[in-house]
Amino acid sequence: MTNQSHPLDAPADPFAVAQTAAADIVRLTGVDTHDIAVTLGSGWGPAADLIGETVATIPATEVTGFSKPALEGHVGTLRSVRTPDGRHVLVIGARTHYYEGHGVRRVVHSVRTAAAAGAKTMVLTNGAGGITDTWSAGQPVLISDHINLTADSPLEGATFIDLTDLYSSRLRGIAREVDPSLDEGVYCQFRGPHYETPAEVQMAKSIGGHIVGMSTALEAIAARQAGMEVLGFSLITNLAAGISPSPLSHEEVIEAGQEAEGRISRLLADVIGRIR
Repeated sequence: MTNQSHPLDAPADPFAVAQTAAADIVRLTGVDTHDIAVTLGSGWGPAADLIGETVATIPATEVTGFSKPALEGHVGTLRSVRTPDGRHVLVIGARTHYYEGHGVRRVVHSVRTAAAAGAKTMVLTNGAGGITDTWSAGQPVLISDHINLTADSPLEGATFIDLTDLYSSRLRGIAREVDPSLDEGVYCQFRGPHYETPAEVQMAKSIGGHIVGMSTALEAIAARQAGMEVLGFSLITNLAAGISPSPLSHEEVIEAGQEAEGRISRLLADVIGRIR
């Protein structure tokens, strides 16, 4: 599907497109409503198998507005999972990144679809670079806040949304009940797709950032607009440029995710199991 014919192109109403996508999910999965949604970033994919019983798995491209993922590490499916206590989790393995150039509407479409499907909680995960030099590759950290360095927003027109406690302190508390050792930090979303320069990393550090990446912040804003409670996790896949003693590579990101996936997937599944 070309950009010119995509359902989210102007003048379409992105919320109406999300409602259509949610109806597709109901039709394709047989599940009328989902309670929680989770977007699985690099390294987090196996968590879907631990959350509960898979009711249905569908190619994301069969749902209105979704595209095939451009990045290795994203499975390209939507999965409906039933937890042991009977709740339904929508597992999103098809993330559109801002650097793909499709526009913010498509970046946040999965979040708006999750809200339209009934989800009250949005769990956002990613693989990212760490600025804090005491962190190491393979370490999960909670996102406490973000700095949006994309110079863009999913909000359109005179839409003013309060982002205080965007990354819910209540949900972070639940995560620490599962793993009291979890550290947290401020996530800085850059535009990408290039990695940050050492000077940009130092800038992020000087303005209060601890984590650098290319996703999540725009999605979190859209989730708050939709009225969802947000929990964010970053897997530190590498130390950021100028912090790391070696050059950065996407292969390093994939390798770190694969090495950590067992631990972080169990962590994420246990946290989701406690969310009410």
